[in-house]
Amino acid sequence: MDASPAAPATRSAAAPLAPRLGVEIETVGRTREHVARAILAVVGGQIAMSSAYEMVVVDPRGRRWACVHDGSLSQAAHAEIVTPILTEADLPELQDVVRAVRACGAQVDRSTGIHIHIDGAPFDGRAVKNLLKIWNKQEDLIFHAFRVSPERRARYCRENDPGFIARLERARPTSKEALNTVWYGGRSSGRQHQRYDSSRYHAVNLHSLFYRGTIEFRLFEGTLRGDEVKAYVQFVLALAKKALSARAASSRKRAFNPDTAKYDFRVFLLHLGFIGDEYKQTREILTKHLRGSAAWKNGRPSRATPTDSTGPSSDRAA
Repeated sequence: MDASPAAPATRSAAAPLAPRLGVEIETVGRTREHVARAILAVVGGQIAMSSAYEMVVVDPRGRRWACVHDGSLSQAAHAEIVTPILTEADLPELQDVVRAVRACGAQVDRSTGIHIHIDGAPFDGRAVKNLLKIWNKQEDLIFHAFRVSPERRARYCRENDPGFIARLERARPTSKEALNTVWYGGRSSGRQHQRYDSSRYHAVNLHSLFYRGTIEFRLFEGTLRGDEVKAYVQFVLALAKKALSARAASSRKRAFNPDTAKYDFRVFLLHLGFIGDEYKQTREILTKHLRGSAAWKNGRPSRATPTDSTGPSSDRAA
């Protein structure tokens, strides 16, 4: 995300605004030129920069859509799409871009992923702490919902370190400066100025916050389905808004039960604000890889017979 941080938001009783964001989408199968021209057909403007490693589309609003080289991808013909700074209102356009890139023949495979950055400026130490604790509590459920591969989970998209969470609970940082010490374990010594510091390989990457002013979410597997990309962004923004508005949060890990996972994650999504028909598709996308029933924790109860006055009780989510 190539944003300069905005002025910190003032906390109020009103629901917080969703922070600005940027998305990195890795693709294979088509060259950077192919992908850039597909983006150009959607957003308009012109190709303002072209080199062996990067092509940049500048749209009529002056925003830069970059297609860059990424040596970690499996094919020579590839492009990592780096969006300009976006807002929640830009999601329909982002969906159109993703669909156009898929239509031009670009693909995803096991080497590709999606990284979502949110602007860190509205967050103080307490809000970041809330975000990390909310995440830690539901981490196993989140990793299963997004099918994070064992390879990525072990290397490029690691879970929260229990030692880090313990330090976070003890320190209770209220400023980003105090949080910096907790993140780097008291050994920052300029690490926040190193672009490729090893601490960045976590699902929630705070090194990005100290290096470039954004909080990065690295867990998403590659996709070129516009509705899925939209759902991923909405999930991250909902987490951010919950962290910004919460007075406190619990970090105690929730036990993962594969048999009730779909129900458990749906309840978590409702807690984040995914309520009503407006978010029906998003809920379906985010729960589709989990087992069980979204509506019944222990399965739909059988109908009571006329002579059975007690009948099984429903545990359906509200």
